[in-house]
Amino acid sequence: MKLGISTACLYPMLAEEAAVFLAERQVPYLEFFANAYSEIGPAYLEKLRRQLDVLGTRVVSLHPFTSGLEPMLFFSRYERRLQEGFGLYRRFFEAAAILGAEVLVFHGDNPGDWPPEGEAFDRFGKLALIGREYGVTLAQENVVRCRSKDIGFLTRMKAHLGELAAFTLDVKQAKRAGHSFWDYLEPLGESVRHIHLSDADAGSDCLPVGKGTEDLAALFAWLKKTDYKGGVVMELYQESYGSTDELAAGLSVMRQLAE
Repeated sequence: MKLGISTACLYPMLAEEAAVFLAERQVPYLEFFANAYSEIGPAYLEKLRRQLDVLGTRVVSLHPFTSGLEPMLFFSRYERRLQEGFGLYRRFFEAAAILGAEVLVFHGDNPGDWPPEGEAFDRFGKLALIGREYGVTLAQENVVRCRSKDIGFLTRMKAHLGELAAFTLDVKQAKRAGHSFWDYLEPLGESVRHIHLSDADAGSDCLPVGKGTEDLAALFAWLKKTDYKGGVVMELYQESYGSTDELAAGLSVMRQLAE
């Protein structure tokens, strides 16, 4: 498994500065959260890739800042916007490929009656096929404000799409939806290709790894048992920790759990 930290933890630091900051502190793997259109330009990304290569850090996933637009881009009745959405996300897949990222994180649609599930799944599948052209996996995240908070929705998605179905498991989002991460991990199994990790306790659902009471040892035991090879990145909100030393400490705990 590839243990690392998301640049989102350092928001609103500029994305490239956050990536280099983490790389300079010997974080081996990153999730790169692109926060602006200029941050998916080839020249910008190629320069960043060279900087990270020198520092020995790899990008395992890319998270687009347009996640909140995905219901409008991909799940409305407006065909022209859908096609433009495919074109826009082709740029994100290209950006991921330049950085060497294996996964593009996807939030998907908001809850609602349209499109029907089958149509929603097929649209995801079409987008996933574009990603494959670049060697990048589109991975549906469980997000509390989205349809994907529903475990049944995700399991039906897996059944409908077969090998095209891939998922990002977010531990804090599972908790916010009133579930354990096990509730998602058990039915999705080998289709989980990326993980957003955080800890939690009775007072907070998002803490640095090692600061809470989540049974993360059991999660890592499952990952080792199944020979999971994807990314496990700590993704926190700025208000979830006090100093960047806590990020380093959290990564150290992750390494211990993965041994």
